[in-house]
Amino acid sequence: MKHLLLIAAACAASPLWAAEWAIRPGDIPLSPAELDALAGRTLTFYDDGQSKYSAGGAYSYTYSAVNGGGTAFGTYSIAADGSICVQYRNGFDRCDLYVRNNGRLILITEKGERYPVRPE
Repeated sequence: MKHLLLIAAACAASPLWAAEWAIRPGDIPLSPAELDALAGRTLTFYDDGQSKYSAGGAYSYTYSAVNGGGTAFGTYSIAADGSICVQYRNGFDRCDLYVRNNGRLILITEKGERYPVRPE
């Protein structure tokens, strides 16, 4: 019984969808302060897609016109491992990790895909 309580506590402490991240040499995950500072920011990727992190945890991703346009809405939270986890209104969820490498901000998906963010 004691082991079951420990497992339940561990699951409650972190999202079940957290991943092992495909970190490369030079990748430095954002600090807790940098993650908190995402609130109120819109990050634009090189395909013109935009992630908007609003104060209070609201999130939206606007697809570029090349990718069909449109916006997906949801909420985001910062996981214990430093990833940003989004729960979309359509029921889809995902976690991503932001890192800095050689002066660039890069989003890493759970699959290991890397998407650099345009400088502001």
